[in-house]
Amino acid sequence: MAITSSEVRGLVFGVLLFSLHLAEGDLSYSFSEEMRRGSVVGNIAKDLGLDVSKLSARKARIDAEVSNKHYFEINIRTGDLVISYRIDREGLCGDKASCVLKQEIMLENPLELHRVNLHVQDINDNEPIFPKDIIKLEIRESTDKGAKYRINAAHDADIGQNTVQSYILQQNPNFVLNIQTSPGRKYGELVLDKELDREEQQELKIILTAVDGGSPRRSGTVVIHVTVLDANDNAPVFTEAVYTARLPENSPLKTAVITVSAADADDGINGEVTYDFSRLSDQSQTLFSLDSKTGEIVVTGNIDYEERSKYELFVEAKDGYGLSSEAKVIIDISDVNDNAPLIYVKSLSNPIPENVSPGTEVGIINVQDRDSDNNRQVRCSVQQNVPFKLVPSIKNYYSLVTAGQLDRELVSDYNITITATDEGSPPLSSSKTVQLSVADINDNPPVFEEQSYSAHVSENNKPGSTLCSVSARDRDWRQNGTVIYSLLPGEVNGASVSSYLSVNGDTGVIHAVRSFDYEQFRSFKVHVMARDNGSPPLSSNVTVSVFISDVNDNSPQILYPAPEGSSFMTELVPKAAHGGSLVSKVIAVDADSGQNAWLSYHIVKATDPGLFTIGLHSGEIRTQRDISESDSMKQNLIVAVKDNGQPSLSATCAMYLLISDNLAEVPELKDISYDEKNSKLTSYLIIALVSVSTFFLTFIIIILGVRFCRRRKPRLLFDGAVAIPGAYLPPNYADVDGTGTLRSAYNYDAYLTTGSRTSDFKFVSSYNDNTLPADQTLKKSPTEFADMFGDSDASPEEIIPVRIRFKVKLMLLMITSPFSE
Repeated sequence: MAITSSEVRGLVFGVLLFSLHLAEGDLSYSFSEEMRRGSVVGNIAKDLGLDVSKLSARKARIDAEVSNKHYFEINIRTGDLVISYRIDREGLCGDKASCVLKQEIMLENPLELHRVNLHVQDINDNEPIFPKDIIKLEIRESTDKGAKYRINAAHDADIGQNTVQSYILQQNPNFVLNIQTSPGRKYGELVLDKELDREEQQELKIILTAVDGGSPRRSGTVVIHVTVLDANDNAPVFTEAVYTARLPENSPLKTAVITVSAADADDGINGEVTYDFSRLSDQSQTLFSLDSKTGEIVVTGNIDYEERSKYELFVEAKDGYGLSSEAKVIIDISDVNDNAPLIYVKSLSNPIPENVSPGTEVGIINVQDRDSDNNRQVRCSVQQNVPFKLVPSIKNYYSLVTAGQLDRELVSDYNITITATDEGSPPLSSSKTVQLSVADINDNPPVFEEQSYSAHVSENNKPGSTLCSVSARDRDWRQNGTVIYSLLPGEVNGASVSSYLSVNGDTGVIHAVRSFDYEQFRSFKVHVMARDNGSPPLSSNVTVSVFISDVNDNSPQILYPAPEGSSFMTELVPKAAHGGSLVSKVIAVDADSGQNAWLSYHIVKATDPGLFTIGLHSGEIRTQRDISESDSMKQNLIVAVKDNGQPSLSATCAMYLLISDNLAEVPELKDISYDEKNSKLTSYLIIALVSVSTFFLTFIIIILGVRFCRRRKPRLLFDGAVAIPGAYLPPNYADVDGTGTLRSAYNYDAYLTTGSRTSDFKFVSSYNDNTLPADQTLKKSPTEFADMFGDSDASPEEIIPVRIRFKVKLMLLMITSPFSE
């Protein structure tokens, strides 16, 4: 249960500072018994000058000083004191003239205690009742006129005017009624007004009615049965008019209380006396009995001083023929220490926040002992091993306050045992355990189990795969201890960190959002935050380092010569080439790293397997022996480039070599067959090709025009030189002389012609020291070129040296080949 800051402030009265308001005078209310439940007795808010709107906040309530039964309650909306339980004055106070209920009104924040005396007024709710339904009298016929016979008084549980006020005797020829008054009651005397004649009437039945003074009046009747006999002169006489006895409470059953005695001066049956209770309450009937022969009163029930401290009994002594007298017996009950103190928790703030200061009041304890005098003096304490103590407040109230700092993470619940001991002999004690829970305050941030975390993942991982997990613990409880994980904002390689990783907010498991590429980056760091759900929330951060390991996922890429199908490239090898001469070089790179990027070169197929060899790691193609006349002019090589990964990846390329010293010996080469698949190009590609071709033709015409104006001779085709292999590298690669996958730099001359079906020829010469000299590869005059391309209409001036890059040559090849057809 959450406690707001306002409730906490309400709990804190200061360090043992209690604002105590003592009532200057007791409140007093009078009301009638038997009022209905909910009836208003008075308005305590008005009479005490209290603010009605604050009664609820101050926990206004009413308690009895002794009894546990709650007869009243406070309407906190109106401040009215209302009856909550039926009140019977006779049941509470018996025949006492005054019936007062003592109550206490308690308020908190600050603590106030007001005493209220509630006087219960009697109403006429009980009718008079005679001790017996039939009163039997035996009277001799010789009895003189004026003889008196006492009739036991009728009992009315009400008091004052509501008790018995008069008696009415049924009309009869022999008797009249005299009403006598004794302290506290009235009784009747039956007076013989006319002598009896047994021969005329042997018995009489007369109805006597007792009437009270209430409104409306209530009455009770008894039948007086008179049997006519012979004379009886004397009534029994008690030795004392009032007998007194003292009886300890809890006396065993059949304990003798007192013996009453009466004597009769008559002889025989007229002098035999019997005893009986003439008037006895219902409660007393269960507690005492009277021996009709001996007059001994003994205990027959449980005598409890706390229930009643005094009993009054009336004993009648009757002789054999109906003459009687009455005596009063007063029994005082003495208190015995038989009641242990009772502990009541009147108010308890539960749970209490762990950050309350020492001295904060958390509960109000009331201790009561039903005994009297020293037996009800009580000492109260708590055990020593808890950070709480009891501070005496007012009367029999104690405040339960904190005695030290609380920490829920150390102890979350307290069982506080309160012990109360009275001053009786022997002393009695009782205990009550109060359970207090400590409410959590968000005072602990989440703590990661490790100072930093590392995750290792291979590249090309699947998106959503798990990298690692982080875990943090929060010592707080419930939402204050619930940890939520999140990634702190940041960038990795220029992109948001959330585009690379995600973390499960509940479990801390870190997942990859995308597939990683070792060639882009090899490691990165992110920061994960663990935050609790408290208010305000607390958090902590941890660094997670992600390391990406390389996988052999990149095949070698051949830069030179171009892959098969993209161009038709031919190298010229002079017939005079010696063994070991550099003919060409295969250049390849691998985007992987380490052993995955170690490349090796192999000739997998050759027209003449023994003529050429290739360097295992350099890719240089050299002659193994001197070229002979018997060697085929056309030499085709298929070169495979493999990396050192597991499994190994490879790429192949074709190298076309012509063994010839001059172009005249070179037969007309046919273009690479046009790929039938190109016929399926979309209309957009055709438009693009036409546009490029138009631009290229325009460019050629401008060049020719400029040259014609200058009237200069065309330069030989041999004067131009272009470096092809080193001119182009894909953006993902870099080459440094002597390092990486390009072990050395090479330069080559490339020559093209326009307007010829053989324009895809490429004549290459190396600029390196150990390559064949250019004058031994291509030394052709314009006329020789014209003879070799005799089927073309091109003039020598149209043979133009062009310095190009590798990709430009491919574009020219693709453009000129379709149009030359």
